[in-house]
Amino acid sequence: MKEIQGFTHYSFFTEMSELATKHGSFDLSLGLPDFDIDERLKFFLKEASDIDTHHYEPLAGNPLLIENIISFNNKRKNSISLKANEITIVPCATFALYTALKSILNQGDEVVIVQPSYYTYAPSVVMNGGIPVYYDLEFDFTINWTQFKACISEKTKAIIINSPQNPTGKVWKQNDWKHLYELISNREIYLISEEIYDTYCFDEAEHYSSFIHPELRNRTFCIFSFGKMFHTSGWKVSYMLASEELTTLFRNHQQYISYSANAPAQYALAKYLEVFDTSENKKIMQRKRDIFNQLLKETPLYIEQEAEGSVFQIVNFRNVSKTMTDVEFSKWLTIDKKVACLPLSAFYNSRQNSDYIRFSFAKKDEVIIQALEHLRKNL
Repeated sequence: MKEIQGFTHYSFFTEMSELATKHGSFDLSLGLPDFDIDERLKFFLKEASDIDTHHYEPLAGNPLLIENIISFNNKRKNSISLKANEITIVPCATFALYTALKSILNQGDEVVIVQPSYYTYAPSVVMNGGIPVYYDLEFDFTINWTQFKACISEKTKAIIINSPQNPTGKVWKQNDWKHLYELISNREIYLISEEIYDTYCFDEAEHYSSFIHPELRNRTFCIFSFGKMFHTSGWKVSYMLASEELTTLFRNHQQYISYSANAPAQYALAKYLEVFDTSENKKIMQRKRDIFNQLLKETPLYIEQEAEGSVFQIVNFRNVSKTMTDVEFSKWLTIDKKVACLPLSAFYNSRQNSDYIRFSFAKKDEVIIQALEHLRKNL
C-alpha cells in the first residue's frame, strides 16, 4: 500500500496537448479554458494600471481583496466565516501546497496522497523531505475508510485532499470530512485541502469546505484558486485559508520565497469579487459538462459516473479497445482520431494502465460539439 517513490512524471500533461497541436486535433486534454474571460475583469485590470498598484502588496495580500474574500465566502450557501488574519494571498495553488508542506514537515515525515491525483503533490512532499504514502480510491472512486486508515502510521504528518477532485470529478460530502477527522482526531496530523474547483459543483452536489469543520479548521491549509474560478491562471493569484497559528508558520516561509503575488491582478480580482455570480459560473460549466456527456452517448465511449464537480469527465474506453493500455489509447485517440485526452494512469504514482481516460469540458461549446461529432463519425 505504501510507496516511497517521490516524483511522478508530468510529461502526459504536456505531451498530449503538443500532439494535439502537431496533428490538428481537438484538444480536450488539459483544463485550460479556450474561451475569453469576463470583460469586467479586463476593465478592472486596466483600472489597476491607472492607479498605484505597481509595487509589492503586503505579505498577507491586498487589503481590499482580503476584505472581499471574507464577504464572498460569508455569502455562499455553505458559508465560511473568516477573519482577515486567516487569509493569505499567494501566487498559485501549487505554491500554497509546497509552502504549507514546508511549514509542517520534518525529514522522513509521511504524507498521505489520495490517488488518482494531480502530479504536483508527490514532488512537493519529496522536496520538503517528506515521504509520499499513496491511497488508491476504490473502483468507483470512493474511499474505503478501513483501507484509508491503514495508510496512516506513527510517521504520518499530513494528508492531501482535493475536492472537487481532479481527475475524477468527485466532491467530498460533509460526512467525508467527519470520517477523516475521526481517523486523525487524536493525532498531530495536518490537512492540505485543495479546493480550487469549489465554484464548479453540479446537480445536487454542493461544495462543503474542510474549513467549515470546526476541528479540522484548526489543522487545515485550505487552498483556492482565482485562476480556476475566473479562467485567469496566467494572472498568478490564489488564496489560502488557515488558522492564525498556521498562517504565521506559512508566512514565515512565504516571505523568503515569493513575498507577495501580482499586485495589479489582486486589485482587479478584488473589484470583480464584488460583482461575481457563482450561480452563473456554475451554470455555464454544468451546461458544458451536459453537452459533452450527452454527445458522448452517441459514441462507443461511455461514462460510468457523471462528474459531480471540477471541469473534467472520466470516460471508460474499453468498448473501443480491450487490448490497448490507457496511454496507448490516449495517443491513438489524439493522433489517429484527432481528439486529445489524458490517460488516467498518468494521475497515479506507479500505475501503468487503467480502463479510463480524462477529458476536459472547459472549452468553447462549439469545440466540444465538433470534437464529439468527430468521434461519433470516426470511432
